[in-house]
Parts: sequence; structure tokens; C-alpha cells
Amino acid sequence: MVLCVKVPLKNAQEVKAFLIENDLFSHDYSFHKDSSNIFFPIAGKGSIKKKFKYVDFEERTDLKPSRKSANLKSSVEQHLSKEELALLRRAFDIVGSIAILEIPPELENKERLLAENVLKFQKNVKTVVKKAGIHETEFRTQPMQYLAGVDTKETVHKESGVLLKLDIEKVYFSPRLSAERERIAKQVRPGEYVLVMFSGCAPYPCVIAKNSQAKEILGIELNPVGHKYGLENIRLNKIKNVTLINDDVKSAVAKLGRKFDRIAMPLPKSAGDFLDSAFSSAKKGTIIHFYAFEEEGNFDVAKKRIMDACRKHNLKCEILKTVKCGQQSPSTFRICVDFRII
Repeated sequence: MVLCVKVPLKNAQEVKAFLIENDLFSHDYSFHKDSSNIFFPIAGKGSIKKKFKYVDFEERTDLKPSRKSANLKSSVEQHLSKEELALLRRAFDIVGSIAILEIPPELENKERLLAENVLKFQKNVKTVVKKAGIHETEFRTQPMQYLAGVDTKETVHKESGVLLKLDIEKVYFSPRLSAERERIAKQVRPGEYVLVMFSGCAPYPCVIAKNSQAKEILGIELNPVGHKYGLENIRLNKIKNVTLINDDVKSAVAKLGRKFDRIAMPLPKSAGDFLDSAFSSAKKGTIIHFYAFEEEGNFDVAKKRIMDACRKHNLKCEILKTVKCGQQSPSTFRICVDFRII
């Protein structure tokens, strides 16, 4: 018997992204699909039902073992002790053709082995690197160390109908936010003017442009390398309604003097410092997507910060929704608070 989550086909991508992001997707079995639903094998129930009210759990006997997963696991088991296997992090990010591993210090002497296994069983992966430090500098970049495969850190990532070219070491980008970017795009109404702060290599602008009928999308990014890739991605996807600015958000917004229908603020660690700029670009009815890192059970902290900032500017707002869109640690989540200026 294999524990599965039963998901309507129309919601498959969103739920699968959440399962993978939260390390709940079981790679030991293949999924099953019928005319209406898809059944994903899972490693535990976690907060799946709380996140997606429409899913159900079901134990099935018709799922076939995943040959790829079984071979990878058995291959690694031959070279790792039980203690080392317990430290092994099975989940990793894939950006385009590059796999990004997190390797504990205790397993550094086995990192080449792990990298070669990823190349062997992930046929779409051509390069394997490992995280070699924390996100640093004002550009939020993270050092990466090459391990195996093609020696490159530049790739083209595909998501939600767009191609995104980037250098994983020189540009901040998270594939785990693909479902969140699509969620925002689906909310955009025809004719909207959208502002994306901290736009990076332009994943939010590109996904919104390709998956909505926005009139115009403006992205602001401080990192000149991220901005360069953003411009290239606009050309790569043949997008006509996106403009990108290479500047500090506060400086650029002050120069613009414009109002927008929707503002995205995907900078969880310090988006609160830019609420003043968001308010100066907002009008009655503007919807703002505010991101933050908060501990489970303390999501009201972000809401309070928004409400306090609104009062400071003599504005009123309505909290529309708070969603989890990532996990920084076992108890800390990336959240997005959607709110409207009223």
C-alpha cells in the first residue's frame, strides 16, 4: 500500500510543486493518473490538506516502484554508512540543466559520488554544483561550487511557458517559487499596470506577461547582471509589454511618480523597508503582494507590519489572503500577504 494524495488534474502542477518544495513527494513510486485525478505518492501528509482543501488521501496498491529512484538509492547505499544515509538530503533544486545540492560537511568526502549519481539518474541534468555559502551581498547571490558534468553555471530554465536564462551564481533565482509566480499571474486582470520590485532576471515579469493580459509590467532590479539577463529574457520570450529598470527600488520609484494596479514585493527578508515606496506607487484599489519570512503561528506579525505602515501613511487596507510559498527552516516559512488599498 502506498499513501497518495488525490488531486484534480487541473491542480496537479501547483500541488506537485508544493510537495517537492516541502520534501513530501515520494520518489520511490511512479504517480497514477485517471480521467479526472492524479495520485501523487507522498512521504507524509504534512500540511497538504491545510494548504489544499480540495485534495484527499488514498492508499493504493497499483503504483509501480520508480526504477530510477530505486537504482539511485541502492547505488548510494553501497557507499554510505547508515549514519551518512541519515544525513543525506534527497531533495535538491534543478534550475534548467543544473542540479544544486546541499551537502552536509560530514558528506563532503562523498560529494563527487552524489553528483555523479544525480547525472546518472536525472537525464535532464547536465551539470551538478553544491551550495558553497549563504546568500550574500545586496544582490542576494549565493556562491556555488562545481562538482560534476559540464562546467558551467549558466543555463536556461523553463517554467509556466517562459524561458529564463541566468547564471545561478550571479543572479538570485528560486525554482521553488514557480507555483507562486503563476499564482500571481492568474490574479492579474486584463489591462492592469503591474510593478515588480526586485525583479532579478525577470521571472515574475515574464511569467505575468505570458500568463495574463496585463497592459504593462515594470520590473526594477539593482543587480546589473540580473538586469542584463532580464533584458535577454524579454527578448528570448518575445515579450512586448515589459520594461526593466536597473536601479535601486526607492530611487527608481521616486523618479517614476506613477501609480500601479498591482505591486509584487518578492524580497522576504526586507520587503518591509520598501513599503513606503510601494504606497507611493499605489492608489485606491491597488493590490500589493508582500513577502516575509515568519515562524509558523506568527504570520500575524507580517500583517501587523502592513497595518502599522498603512496607518503611518494615513491609508486603509484590506488583508485578502496569506499563503505559504516556501520553507526556510522546519518552523519558518516564506509567506505572501495579499492586501488591497481601500
